[in-house]
Amino acid sequence: MRRQLAALALPLLMAAAVLSPAAPAKAQNLFEPVIRVNDKAITRYEIEQRARMLTLFRAPGDPRELAREQLVEERLKMDAAEANGLTLDDAAIEDGMEQFAGRVDMNAEEFIRNLEGAGVARQSFREFVRAGVTWRELVRARFAPRVSVSEDDLERARAALTGESGVQVLLSEIVLPAPPQDRQAAQRRAARLSEIETRSGFASAARQYSAARTARQGGRLPWTPVSDLPAGLRSVVLSLAPGEVSDPLPSDGAIALFQLRDIKEEAAPSPDYAAIEYAKYYIDGGLSDRARARAAEVAAKTDTCDDLYGIAKDQPPEVLERVSRAPEEIPQEVAYELSRLDPGEVSATLTRNGGETLMLLMLCGRTPEFEGDGPSTEELTNFIRNQRLESFAQGYLEQLRAEARIIETG
Repeated sequence: MRRQLAALALPLLMAAAVLSPAAPAKAQNLFEPVIRVNDKAITRYEIEQRARMLTLFRAPGDPRELAREQLVEERLKMDAAEANGLTLDDAAIEDGMEQFAGRVDMNAEEFIRNLEGAGVARQSFREFVRAGVTWRELVRARFAPRVSVSEDDLERARAALTGESGVQVLLSEIVLPAPPQDRQAAQRRAARLSEIETRSGFASAARQYSAARTARQGGRLPWTPVSDLPAGLRSVVLSLAPGEVSDPLPSDGAIALFQLRDIKEEAAPSPDYAAIEYAKYYIDGGLSDRARARAAEVAAKTDTCDDLYGIAKDQPPEVLERVSRAPEEIPQEVAYELSRLDPGEVSATLTRNGGETLMLLMLCGRTPEFEGDGPSTEELTNFIRNQRLESFAQGYLEQLRAEARIIETG
């Protein structure tokens, strides 16, 4: 199962408790095929069920669009498993369901009852788990022999994750706009760009396609302490060798790619942070020129987060949010933007509400944390191995998609 969905399942208990069962889908043409992937059909009912489940999981973005995307991917994955002669028995699937439910401190039956109470059928959840577990086993069987973890890999990752040394990375970035109507095209472009093998090629692509403020510099970022990166991106970066490009990283309204150009270690360690305080000021218009101009105007008039209260005066209270959260609680795309800021600096590259609202971020401050035990050698080895397997898996999935016949009829 995709790691992000496993994490998104955590709020399910609370969500199921407050959501009433959704209205039944229209019976007319409920089981009509609306997408065909090779010789496999995806029905309207499957999309409705998956969208309902994703709503409970609080997945970002349009639940129906994400449901369609996931179901297409799952057909590709199950086709690949069948072609490789891989079939899981019922016990393996049931174990996967128990593991998934365990992430919210439930057993499978309790978890399923909550789903059914909100209109998601047991079989829909079972098929979701079956596809995820089957893909995981296929990836392990196909790629695990290619993955090795050296002592150098372990030392570098341990130093970066525990803060025992001041590891810094030199990254380049490409941020592709991906509004709902253009998301599939952006995903295809991101998949192609992730195959770039040279620094000059990545820089050229950044100048041509990136919407980030670094585009004119070929996407090049300055030296950055690994501890300043969000945890999700930190793990991605540590799995790269210099010159390699990450898999596409989706967020609300954008897809990001990163190339590791270099890595170095300094004598002075960089601190981890117990909490990060930041403010979000929302501007209508998404990435339009008008909204960008307003963001620039706000940035010019403010030096601290306190100044934003004057900007938001006489506006609805929801246009300004100020929060303090542990790093792991911050959405990854927000955490990444904050990692590039000093207190009082702003970023205006993220959007919300399907790209209709521009989010101006300002970093208020960081609270350092200097304590904590590091991971064991086994945990660190598994961490690096899983990151590399994930990279192989993503490339394999994109290959399957490129070779497939995908026809949307509804």
